[in-house]
Amino acid sequence: MNTKLKNIATGLILLMGVSLSGCDNFDDINTNPDKPSEATAPWLATGMITTITSSNISTQKSFLGPYRQSKYILFTERKEGAQYNNLGRADFGNYLFTLKNIKPMLEYASVLTPESNNSYEALAHFIRAWQFFQLTMYVGDIPYSEAIQGDEGLIKPKYDTQKDVIKGILEELDQANDLFSKGENFSGDFIYGGDVDKWRRLVNSFELYVLINLSNKTDDTDLNVISKFNEVAKRPLMRDFTDNFAVTYTEARGYCYPWSNTAVSLNPFTQYTMLSATYIDLLKENKDRRLFCVAEPAELLLSQGKSASDFDAYIGVEASDEFDVTVDKKNSGEYSDLNLRYVESATAEPAGLLCHWDVEFILAEAAVRGWTNDDAQAHYANGIKNSMNFYARYTDSKYTHGVSIDDAYINTYTDQVALTGSPDNKIKQIIDQKYMAGFFHNQYFSWFEFRRTGYPEFILNPNSNMNPTDNTKFPTKWQYPQSEIDYNNDNLKEALDRQYGGSDDFNGIMWILN
Repeated sequence: MNTKLKNIATGLILLMGVSLSGCDNFDDINTNPDKPSEATAPWLATGMITTITSSNISTQKSFLGPYRQSKYILFTERKEGAQYNNLGRADFGNYLFTLKNIKPMLEYASVLTPESNNSYEALAHFIRAWQFFQLTMYVGDIPYSEAIQGDEGLIKPKYDTQKDVIKGILEELDQANDLFSKGENFSGDFIYGGDVDKWRRLVNSFELYVLINLSNKTDDTDLNVISKFNEVAKRPLMRDFTDNFAVTYTEARGYCYPWSNTAVSLNPFTQYTMLSATYIDLLKENKDRRLFCVAEPAELLLSQGKSASDFDAYIGVEASDEFDVTVDKKNSGEYSDLNLRYVESATAEPAGLLCHWDVEFILAEAAVRGWTNDDAQAHYANGIKNSMNFYARYTDSKYTHGVSIDDAYINTYTDQVALTGSPDNKIKQIIDQKYMAGFFHNQYFSWFEFRRTGYPEFILNPNSNMNPTDNTKFPTKWQYPQSEIDYNNDNLKEALDRQYGGSDDFNGIMWILN
């Protein structure tokens, strides 16, 4: 009998043996001991935390999308909307799908200790607030009060006004803070290891972020933005970058840094990147040594005798340049690329979704606006220091081009860039520093800051702008999902009429921006 036939015969005998051995044995053989046989609160918590963190941070080319929109990065594979202001359509599905698991998670948690139940309920409120906030910042009015009720037969939820959504988000964050304060450390969390103190600090820090985005709404007596901000600012907040809401990466396949190109994480797109003038020029303007942690010197300037430790060896390319101009600069080596650590290291740095330095800059801005009696300069300096300490911690010396970031330099730098001038100029300084600290963190938060404050000052070029409805403007919103047009059109139409005169173009001004 040849080998192939022999293997088939052996397989048939084994199959018959399994069939004759009874159902109990079959169940034993087909049970994976490493996989839960039924859902639990920790298991569902892990899935939802994964969805809003590591799964939400795309890899390879898609990882760059938010940072191209925010003018950090240029990409030369081909001309695409992410760089040239075509926002496209929002996607509700990816954000709302995970929320379906909140109800069963809470049902499983209800049989645990009261303290554990509090923690899972707090987590549920935070995840809801986090997801709904992203969605409303994309489009404005969204389904909120009737969302995620398909199992109750409500498949066409109404749209709540953005104001009501924000009010609901603030209430949920208040509840999360209270519940975490009465909770205990919980299982299923790979971000903070279930530490309820760190989760509580995240909740309150995020609530400050929501509130600063209401800077145009301080006269709204329903919201009482300033008094609410002062209330939340007294709660526990993030203390340093070890409290960042961030994903830490490993060298295992599937868990590597999103832009890395290593043996276990191949990335064919690393050849197309260039750093922008908006970002590089801000770093060079004040001789900011973070430049050497994020960039490579321009090959053209190195060939002309510049040193890699010289600020003048680095060139940013204007993101609004027409595509052929950008490609010409790429081909001539007249640009700075990403620091090689982002490519060569599978564990380059944790990717933050909300960071401690953001909180310090928020507190600084609130002080400048007169919302608090805090020292704006102290918060501003703390934000810069924590960002610089982050780079010092995560940039190996072989990637710093011989330039170090130490305490003496950090203290000198914060004095050099101290807040000066009018309140508007101080806010510009704060947002510019937040922008520099936000490189490869926070996804679209820098775009939201530009949309809200006008800073950093992005350049608009009508010849390259891909805003489909007006190439003389930056877009202000995404379009609503096609799925809403197809399956919930009546409610969507009502929301469009209420907000944008019935038009779903990219230039509508949502409530939070009025």
